[in-house]
Amino acid sequence: MVAVSRADFDADGYVGQLWNIPLKGGGAGSPRRITRGFRDAAPSFSPDGTVLAFLRSEPAGRPQLCIVDAGGGEPTVLTNQPLGVASFAWSPDSASIAFAARVPQPGRYGTVDGVGPGAEDARLIDSYQYRGNGLGYTEDKPKQLFLLTVPAVDAEPAVEPVGRAKAAAAQQQPGGAAASPAGMPVATQLTEAPVDHGSPVFSPDGSRILFSAALHEGADADLCQDIYAIGTDGSGLKRVGQPGGGERLSAHSPVVSNDGCWLYFLASDMGSTGTDFVAAHEGVYVAPFDAASGAGEALRLTDAATVDFGDAGADLVAFGADSVLGLVRSRGASHVHKVGPDGSIEALSTGHHVVAGIGTAGTTAVVSYTDPTTAGDVAVLGGDGTLAALTDFSAGFRAAAGVVPLHEVEYDGADGYPVHGWLLLPEGEGPHPVLLNIHGGPFSQYGWGLFDEAQVYAAAGYAVLMCNPRGSASYGFEHGRAIKDAMGTVDMSDVLAFLDGVLAANPALDAERVGIMGGSYGGYLTAWTIAQDHRFAAAIVERGFLDPASFAGSSDIGWFFGGEYTGTDPDAVAAQSPMAQIGSVRTPTLVVHSEEDLRCPVEQAQRYYTALKMQGVPTQLLLFPGENHELSRSGRPHHRRQRFEHILAWWAQHLPTAANAPR
Repeated sequence: MVAVSRADFDADGYVGQLWNIPLKGGGAGSPRRITRGFRDAAPSFSPDGTVLAFLRSEPAGRPQLCIVDAGGGEPTVLTNQPLGVASFAWSPDSASIAFAARVPQPGRYGTVDGVGPGAEDARLIDSYQYRGNGLGYTEDKPKQLFLLTVPAVDAEPAVEPVGRAKAAAAQQQPGGAAASPAGMPVATQLTEAPVDHGSPVFSPDGSRILFSAALHEGADADLCQDIYAIGTDGSGLKRVGQPGGGERLSAHSPVVSNDGCWLYFLASDMGSTGTDFVAAHEGVYVAPFDAASGAGEALRLTDAATVDFGDAGADLVAFGADSVLGLVRSRGASHVHKVGPDGSIEALSTGHHVVAGIGTAGTTAVVSYTDPTTAGDVAVLGGDGTLAALTDFSAGFRAAAGVVPLHEVEYDGADGYPVHGWLLLPEGEGPHPVLLNIHGGPFSQYGWGLFDEAQVYAAAGYAVLMCNPRGSASYGFEHGRAIKDAMGTVDMSDVLAFLDGVLAANPALDAERVGIMGGSYGGYLTAWTIAQDHRFAAAIVERGFLDPASFAGSSDIGWFFGGEYTGTDPDAVAAQSPMAQIGSVRTPTLVVHSEEDLRCPVEQAQRYYTALKMQGVPTQLLLFPGENHELSRSGRPHHRRQRFEHILAWWAQHLPTAANAPR
C-alpha cells in the first residue's frame, strides 16, 4: 500500500489517495487506487493484516486518523484533533494506536469561537526555540502522544445526537471539554511536558511506547534530544539507550528489532556545546533492549566520518530477526543499507536513484524512489542491489513534457579538489546560454532524482549546471565541514571551477552568456559570488541567508546557525556576509522571497533588494504571500507555477533563448 500525491491547480493544493501495488504486476495485478479522499497519506496495516490505518485531510482541514477494513469499505474517522495528527503506530496486538498530535493552548488556534489569530492573548517569550518555519509559534502547541483503542471496523455506525440527546451529552463532558463526534473513540493523552514528542513506536510486547523528545535540563539552549519509553497508561517515563561515551545526541526514529532484543535509533553527535551540527553525520545506534527494564548502553554502529543516514524523513525499519534498514546518502544518491547489532552494514541497493521510503514484509523490502526519469515510483528491492519497478506514475508526465537527461561530470577545483555534479543540455546545437544552479543547505545535495527546476530551465533552452561543492552532504564529514567558519571560500571556488570546467569541455555552451541562481544557502552563495565575480549576465537570489548579523535575531534557527557556520567574531562574520559586501555587486539581480519564511526571514530579502536599488543595480523583488521557506517544494501550486513564470521572464530579459524570448 502506498500514498500517491500530486499538485492540483483546480484545488490549488495537493491531492492524493492510497494505491494497492501488487508485488507481481500485470493484468488484474496492476496498481489500483483504493481510496478517494482529498488527501490520504501514511498507510499502515495492522499487524494482523485485517485493518488499514491512514491519515486523511479534507480540503480545508487537518489530517485525521482513519481506519478501513483491509478488504475495502467506507473509512471510519478516529480522531478530531484541532491541529491534526502528525504520525501514528499500531500496537503489536492490533488493538490500539499511538499517535502524535499538536495540542493548542486554550484560547489559541480557534479553540475559542470568535477569537481569531489577531485577538489572541499576548505571548510572553523567554526561550530561543519558540517558533519554526512552516509551523509559526510552537511553544503554545507542543506535540503530545495519545493512545486510543481501535473500534471494530464493522461496528454499527454511530449517529450524531440532536436535541435533548445532544444537550445531555454536552453536560457529561468533564470541565466543559468539547464533545467528540458520536462514535469516535476517546484518545488518552500520555505526555504533558511542553515540548514536542515524536516518532512513537510500541515495544514488541505492547507494554511501552518509545519516542524522541528533548526533556533534559537546558534543552532550550541546545539541539539535543533523547529516546524515552513510557507505559501505555502514561506511567514509568524513562530515558533509554544512553550512549556510553557521554555524547550529546540529537536522537530520533527509535525502532525495536523483530526479535525484541535490540533498540535501534538514528542520531547525530552535537558536540560538547550541544549545537555543533555542521556536517554532523547521522548514524545508527543500538542498545540491548528489555521491555521491562528498558535499554542498555547505546553504541554507534556506523562510521561518523564516512556514512550518513541523514536523509530527511527516512526512519529506520525493522528487518529480519535482529536488523534494521535505513537510507545512506552518497554522491547524490540515497541507498538502502542493512545494519545488524554486531555493526555489520550492507548496501542493498546501488545505482543512480534516490530512495525516499522503505516498507517490509517478511524478507521482502519495497521502496519508494525517484531517479532521472521519474518523480516518484515504487519498486521491489532485488537481491543484486537493483530496483524492480512496480509502478510508472510519471509515464504521463514524460509523454507530455519529456525529460532532459542528466550527464554526470566531475572537474578539479582550483586546489585540485574534485567537484562532482551534473549537466543538462537543451535540445539543439547551441551555443546555449548557461544557468549555474546552487543548492540550499549548505549540508544538502543535488542528486539523481528528477528535479523540476532543472527540467523547466532546460526545456526553456538553457544548459543547466548543478554541483555539490565543499559544504555539501553525501561526500563525507570533512567535505561537509570544510566551510565551517569559512563560508564563501572553498565553496565558491568549487562552484566556479565546476563552471569553468564544464564550459571548457563543452563547445555547445556559450561562455559569454551565463546566469547564476540559488535558494537559501544557494541564495547566500549566489549573492556572495556576484560581489566577487562579475562575469554573470544576471542573478536570482532566492530566500537567501544574506546577513548573519540580523539573521541571529530574526530566523527560527538564527540563535545557533550563524554562530556555527560563520563564527561569532564580528570581523570574521562580516568577512563572510553578502550584505557587508553588497557595494561590490553590479550584476542585475532578481530577489525572490516568501512573506512567511521564518527560516530566512523576509527582512533579509527586503534589505538586500533595497541596498541594490539604492546603488543603482537593476533589481526586482518578488514576494509571495502566505508562503514559507518551502515555496519551491511544497507551496501552493498556483504560486509555484507563478514563480517559474517570473523566473523565466527574468532570464528572457537577460539571457533570451528561442524557447524563452521576451514578451
